Amino acid sequence: MDPAAILIAAASLGGIGLLTSLRVLFEYERGVVFRLGKLTRAKGPGLIFLVPFGIERMRKMDLRVVALDVAPQDTITKDNVSVRVNAVVYFRVADPTRAVIEIEDYYFATSQLAQTTLRSVIGQSELDQLLAERKRINETVRTIIDEGTDRWGIEVTAVEIKDIDLPAEMKRAMAKQAEAERERRAKIIAAEGEYQASTKLVAAAEIMQQFPGSMQLRFLQTVVEIAAENNSTTLFPIPVELFRHMVGPGQPASEEAKALALKAAAESMLEALPSGADRETLEGAAKKMLGLGATRAKEPADAEG
Repeated sequence: MDPAAILIAAASLGGIGLLTSLRVLFEYERGVVFRLGKLTRAKGPGLIFLVPFGIERMRKMDLRVVALDVAPQDTITKDNVSVRVNAVVYFRVADPTRAVIEIEDYYFATSQLAQTTLRSVIGQSELDQLLAERKRINETVRTIIDEGTDRWGIEVTAVEIKDIDLPAEMKRAMAKQAEAERERRAKIIAAEGEYQASTKLVAAAEIMQQFPGSMQLRFLQTVVEIAAENNSTTLFPIPVELFRHMVGPGQPASEEAKALALKAAAESMLEALPSGADRETLEGAAKKMLGLGATRAKEPADAEG
């Protein structure tokens, strides 16, 4: 056999073996190398060399963070409420060697562990805690999953509960509870407003008690406000006590002073009447009610006498 042909064949075989033994790994990749089935070490990134002809074999491992979507889980909370929870788990391969030799499929195993852990944690929590303390539950689930996957060389970085689906009956009950809570707050605020208003009214009453004339002014102001409406006619009985201060404190009121006070009250009431009313009829009724008609009737009699 021609030695040149043998040399060319050997060179070709060596070149092919050299080319097939070179591997390029990216920055986020590592290569777990086995030599005749025995683990040597993890190589990469960059250009690495493997013994050709199947003596060394390599398995690539991706070190980037993986987002694992946990399927919706139907479970029951501690207070016996059926919920449907969906979550997402973020994890990465921290030790590529252990991820290859310790577990057959680390992705599937992490997914199953996340589902069972999520169901277990929710079963130990009440509904109010699940809705209000979601951050704490996320951290609890992450810690449990990370402890379970640590021996596989997997690091769980975060767990987030995406959605909590409640039954329709529970949603209606929660809506009623929220409505009742808001009604309770509204009643408390209204009661506080009434209490503050009552204290102001007590202070105003004390001031008006010191100055009796302010009561008359307040009464006349109320009459004017009511008379501003042209649609109605309102008659107010005026108590004589409102004009007691005109006579003077501690002095008995004379008949003339009483007549003057009643006359002033009648004129104030007549001025407050609407313009379209029958003033003559209302004037007669007011005078009769206040007793002015009798007073004026006596005047001609006295004059005749």
